[in-house]
Amino acid sequence: MTTYQRPPKIDVKHAGQASQQLSGQDVLAHYERLMEETQSLGGQNTLNWTARGELASDAKGQLQPWLYLSVSTSLPLTCQRCLGPVDVPVQIERAFRFVETEAQAEQEDDESPEDVLVLSRDFDLAALIEDEVLMDLPAVPRHDTCPLPVKLTAVDPDFEAPSPKPSPFAVLAGLKGAGKL
Repeated sequence: MTTYQRPPKIDVKHAGQASQQLSGQDVLAHYERLMEETQSLGGQNTLNWTARGELASDAKGQLQPWLYLSVSTSLPLTCQRCLGPVDVPVQIERAFRFVETEAQAEQEDDESPEDVLVLSRDFDLAALIEDEVLMDLPAVPRHDTCPLPVKLTAVDPDFEAPSPKPSPFAVLAGLKGAGKL
């Protein structure tokens, strides 16, 4: 197994033929889009990854390159309930099958349980890892139980409360009592 810090660009077909195994430990600061999601927090958090290439048969019995990806990290996000920081663990296990053309990938991707990508000699493994982590993030990050009570009201000290309007039913009751109805 070859160990890296930053995921390299790989020749997917060669990785499959050689049953190549790669692994590494990177930091979130190397992933621009992840840093945008975390509002530049947690840049030193580790991102552990492994990738394993393999040649395996597809549904038609033809050998095709596959890539098995594992990623684990923790991202500091903002809890949407209490607006405090929340560390969101991310654990990904994915399989990717590679085909020769974009048209073939589009056609087969909808019909396949695995993700189908286009074969490349300089496949950007770091970009794939970043994409998969972004897609795995929760739509609404939040604590299971917020550490502080959640404020359910907001009051501005300079805000003047409006004077209560009389109920239209009270006005009708007054008219009824005066014998006008």
